[in-house]
Amino acid sequence: MKKPPAFTSRTSRVAAAATAALAVTALSACGAADTGAAASSGGPGDKVTIAVPSWVGAEANAAVAAHILEEEYDVRVEKTQIDESVAFDGLDSGKIDAVLEDWNGAPEKIEKYVDQKKSVVSAGDLGVTGKIGWFVPEYLAKEHPDITDWKNLDKSAHLFRTAESGDKGQLLEGSPSYTTNDDALVKNLKLDLKTVYAGSEAAQITQIQQDYKARKPFLTYWWTPNWVNEDVKMVEVKLPEWTEGCDEDPKAVDCGYPETPLRKYLSAGFAKDGGKPAEFLKRMKWTEEDQNEVAAMIAGKKMSPEDAAEKWVAENEDVWKSWVA
Repeated sequence: MKKPPAFTSRTSRVAAAATAALAVTALSACGAADTGAAASSGGPGDKVTIAVPSWVGAEANAAVAAHILEEEYDVRVEKTQIDESVAFDGLDSGKIDAVLEDWNGAPEKIEKYVDQKKSVVSAGDLGVTGKIGWFVPEYLAKEHPDITDWKNLDKSAHLFRTAESGDKGQLLEGSPSYTTNDDALVKNLKLDLKTVYAGSEAAQITQIQQDYKARKPFLTYWWTPNWVNEDVKMVEVKLPEWTEGCDEDPKAVDCGYPETPLRKYLSAGFAKDGGKPAEFLKRMKWTEEDQNEVAAMIAGKKMSPEDAAEKWVAENEDVWKSWVA
């Protein structure tokens, strides 16, 4: 298998390492996933453990999968919030059964566990393609059409100044646990910008929504798919084209981000002995529109993940019935 490109993920290795001890403790407290012969048939007491990274799209995947597993296979589902990279350690140990949305967050661990050790197996594509980039609001792009090319950002950098960025333009980031490459990009492209972290996806969304409502100029690290894009119209800034290997050295990155087909992974033990629940997760595949619909109910309408999943499942039997065939 060709080694996936490094440093193009949503989740930072540095942050993952810092939280590894806590994650291992949490996993130990939850106990190992109850897989094997019991899970193969589905029944009271069976359990499937799903890792949930810290963004609402991943929460939507897990909520829908959990609802169907519990209703169709009579298994308990435990959803464990954990960074993408650390989740692969859980898959390796068998304490986590499934990761349903990987943005190539741990290429070295995929090589180690999937390609070499074979303690983790690919469960196929989720059906959604992710894309990270820099974005500006549509109204700003219409007013300054050339602002959508990185080569012209410097002359507009003053528009993005904030109290946090000082005399430089602000490049709004989300959680410090997301890998962005943006500090290297700013430095290597010699841009008059400063990265400023909102602290979380929710805080970043709040800031974007506030600025958008006020029709303020802003420049932000962002990604698709995301439910916010339905209401907040943004235009991507063209960065230097991504080519294979251009981001391998984190200090020398001077290219944009690739499109990333989001993938699912299972622990090898669960994939082998998890029976119908494991086969269901392998078949689960939906669209960006499906995911955004559930994510919008959770984050936009403030529904619980369980209620959002129940509503989506009730209204979209034609989509998910093939997953349980």
